[in-house]
Amino acid sequence: MPELPEVEVCRLGISPHVLDNEVSNVIVRNARLRWPIPEEVQSIVGQRVIAVDRRAKYLLLRFSTGTLLLHLGMSGTIRVIDKSIPVAKHDHFDLVFVNGTTLRLNDPRRFGAVLWFEGHKDEQGLLSKLGPEPLSDDFSHGHLFSKAKNRKVPIKTFLMNNHIVVGVGNIYANEALFQAGILPMAKAGEISEQRFNKLTDIIKQVLSAAIEQGGTTLKDFTQADGRPGYFAQSLFVYGRAGQACLTCKETLLEIRQSNRSSVYCPNCQKN
Repeated sequence: MPELPEVEVCRLGISPHVLDNEVSNVIVRNARLRWPIPEEVQSIVGQRVIAVDRRAKYLLLRFSTGTLLLHLGMSGTIRVIDKSIPVAKHDHFDLVFVNGTTLRLNDPRRFGAVLWFEGHKDEQGLLSKLGPEPLSDDFSHGHLFSKAKNRKVPIKTFLMNNHIVVGVGNIYANEALFQAGILPMAKAGEISEQRFNKLTDIIKQVLSAAIEQGGTTLKDFTQADGRPGYFAQSLFVYGRAGQACLTCKETLLEIRQSNRSSVYCPNCQKN
């Protein structure tokens, strides 16, 4: 699944092409995504995109009358193309602009979403219950420690809870915990405030670096212009189980947590 850096890179990639551009057509080829694409999306024809925002892993295209929410799901991609490009399999949704530019959503597994928030109202509650953005001032020292009190859940599972903080998915949770020297199975409620503050800073650094380098290359993720991301070459532990730790040369181990892979160094990381 594309994680926060990949979605932010996508936002940065599409913004110059759609911002202040007028929609000429909305094409829905398959409305059966995670939630049905509402017919109300047709109301944006004739409107201009006034802002392109992101909340967690949701892309938010702002119009004068409401917000179009786009979510990539497990394997979705959004491309900026010319409307003349032939439609491919799993091309479910097009946002066509007056200059011929098209924003096209391809989603093989159909776990993505296209929703319309009339008057910018989040009636589904998808955004209102989310935790703070990890790169915002709201995610600061003391936040994780206060949320972790008396929690026996493993720290990696804790970090991936979007009610705690958004956007710290599996890849970057692995990487941040390694750099903070914390085992992924350590109990959240037993970690000191000092270590949590260090972890907070590292999460910000890891995500910022991923965005700057173009997002991590996943087998089904490309940037809006089709180029792959470049951060994968900088990963310390994710996807490297059985290989030598880049810091101490100890063999990296792997466990399963909540059906996700956790890779760690038994020497560099502690409870």
